[in-house]
Amino acid sequence: MSEAAPRPIDRHLFAGFLRQHRKAAVAVAGWSLLEAVPALASGLLVAAALDRGFLAGRPAEGFFWIGLLGAAMVFRALMTRTLTPWLGRIVEPLRDELVTAVAAGAVHRAAAGARDTAGAGVARLTVQVESVRALVSALLRSARQLGVSLLMAFVGLAALSAPVAAVTLPPVLLTLLLCAPRLRALARRQRRQLRAEEALTAAAGETFDGIRDVVACGARDRVADVLSARITDHRDAVRAVARTASANTLLVSLGSHLPLLVLLLAAPRLLDRGALSVGELLGATSYLVGGVAPALRALVSVLGSWGVQLATVLGRLSRSTLPARRTPGQAPGPGASPRPPRSPDLSLVNVGYAYGPGAAPVIDGLSLDLPAGSHLTVVGPSGAGKSTLTTLLAGLAEPDSGRLTLGGVPVTEVDRAWLHRAVTLIPQEAYVFTGTVRDNLRYLRPRARDADLLASATAVGARALVDRLGGLDAPVGLDGPPLSSGERQLVALARAHVSPASIVLLDEACCHLDPAAEERAERAFAARGTTLVVVAHRISSALRAPRVLVLDGERTAIGTHAQLLDGSPLYADLVGHWVAATTA
Repeated sequence: MSEAAPRPIDRHLFAGFLRQHRKAAVAVAGWSLLEAVPALASGLLVAAALDRGFLAGRPAEGFFWIGLLGAAMVFRALMTRTLTPWLGRIVEPLRDELVTAVAAGAVHRAAAGARDTAGAGVARLTVQVESVRALVSALLRSARQLGVSLLMAFVGLAALSAPVAAVTLPPVLLTLLLCAPRLRALARRQRRQLRAEEALTAAAGETFDGIRDVVACGARDRVADVLSARITDHRDAVRAVARTASANTLLVSLGSHLPLLVLLLAAPRLLDRGALSVGELLGATSYLVGGVAPALRALVSVLGSWGVQLATVLGRLSRSTLPARRTPGQAPGPGASPRPPRSPDLSLVNVGYAYGPGAAPVIDGLSLDLPAGSHLTVVGPSGAGKSTLTTLLAGLAEPDSGRLTLGGVPVTEVDRAWLHRAVTLIPQEAYVFTGTVRDNLRYLRPRARDADLLASATAVGARALVDRLGGLDAPVGLDGPPLSSGERQLVALARAHVSPASIVLLDEACCHLDPAAEERAERAFAARGTTLVVVAHRISSALRAPRVLVLDGERTAIGTHAQLLDGSPLYADLVGHWVAATTA
C-alpha cells in the first residue's frame, strides 16, 4: 500500500488543526472575551462617573465608577496572564504539524520527480516554517486582542449611544474597504519577496556546494554575477514590500481619526437635541480615542504586515506539498502500461531539461548512447547539469524534450520495480542508516550472504572500515560511532556494489576519498561489468574511462581523453586547471 500524500498547507489544514485542539481554541476564545471587558465597559463607566457622579454633585459615586474602571484593567491583566499558556498550546503543536507536512511534501515530491532545489527546500523547512510559527503567535497575541477589543468597543458605544455609533461606524468601514485592495497588493509583493528569497538561497547553496568546481574552472566571475543578480532581485522585492506597507500605514493613520472628527462635528447638534449627554459624549470620546482608533490602526497594521506575510508564506508552503506531476514509474496515461526494459542499454536523443517553465535548459539537445556494460565519466563546470543527467538516467525525472529510453522503453513507461532493481544512484552525500553494518550493506539486496557483503566491501576498499567498526554486526548510524564523510561514502559504495544493479550512477560519490581510494572504487565497479556513469570532480576519473562527456550547454562534447584534449577547449582548460592544482 502506498503512503498517503501529505495534505496541502492551507486553511483546511488550520481548520483540521483547530478541530484536533478544540479545547485550546475554545479556551482562547472564552478568555479573549473576558480579556476585552475593559474595552466593552470603559466608555460606559466614564459616562456613569460623569452623569451619575461628578456632574450630579455626587463625587463619591463618580470615584466609585472610576474605581470599577481601574478594577477592570487589573482584571484584563489577569485574563491575559491566564490566556497566554493556552496560546502556546496552539502555536507549538502547529509548528510540529507544519514541519511534518513540509518534510512529507518534500519527500513525496522528490519521489515524484518534482524540480525543487535543495536550497528552496531548506528555506521552506527553516525560514518559512519558523516564520509561520512566529506570525501565528504574533497574530494570536495581537490581532486577536485588537479585533475583539475593536468589536467590544463598538458594542459598548452602541449601548452608550446608538446615534453616536451610527455616525462613527461608517468611517471605520470606509477605512477597511480602502485598505483591502492595498493588502492584496502587499500580498503580491510579499510573494515576490519569498520567491526572490528562495532563489537566492538556492543559488548560494549550489555555489557553496560546488565551490571547488567554480575555482577549478575559473568561473568565479560568472558565479559572482549570478549571485549578485539574485541579491539585487531580493533587495528590490524587499523595498517594494516596504513602500507598500508604508503607504498602508499612512492611509490607516488618517482613517482612524475620521470617527472622532465625525463625532466632534455631530456633537453640538446631538447635545442641543438632548440625544447625547455630556457624560455620554466623554464616554464616546473615550471609546474612540482609547479603543476604536488605536485598535483600528494596530489591527490593520498587524493584518497588513503579519497577516499578509502569513497568507503569503502559507501559500508558498502549500504549493510545496501539492502532488507533483506524473513522473516515470507512476501510472501512465491511457493506452500505456509499465513494462520492463529488454536490456540495461541507455539512449538519449536530443534530450532537453529545464528547472521549471520559462527557465533556461540546463540540458539542451543532448544525444548519447550507453550500451550495457559501458563506462562513462561526466565532467564540466558547476551548474552544467551533471547531477541532473544522473537523475534523468536513473529514471527519477523525465525530459522536457527529446527521447530517453532504458532498454528500448521510453522512460515514461518503464516499470518502477525494474528501476528499483536495475539502477543504483549514489549521490555526493552518502547515507548511513541506523542499524548494523550488515543492515546497511544488504539494504539493496536483502538476501545477500555475509561472504558477498565482505567481498564487496573488500572490492571498493571498505573492508578495513568494516573490521575497525567491529564486523558486520557492529552498530552504525545513531547507535554507532561517528563516521567521516569519506567513511560514509565507503559504506554507500559497498552497498551499491553488492546490489543487483546493472546500471550504477556515481554522482561525485567518491569526492571525500583520496585519489587512490577513488580509483580502487571505480575500478571495482568497472570490473563488475555493469554500466557505470561517474560524475567526477577529479580529471583522473576521466583518464580511466573509455569515454568522457564534457557537459556545458553548447560546448558539450563526448569522446576519449585524447580526442577531447584536441577538440574541446573547455576540457583542455579543465585538465589544465586540474594539473596545475595537483602539482602546485
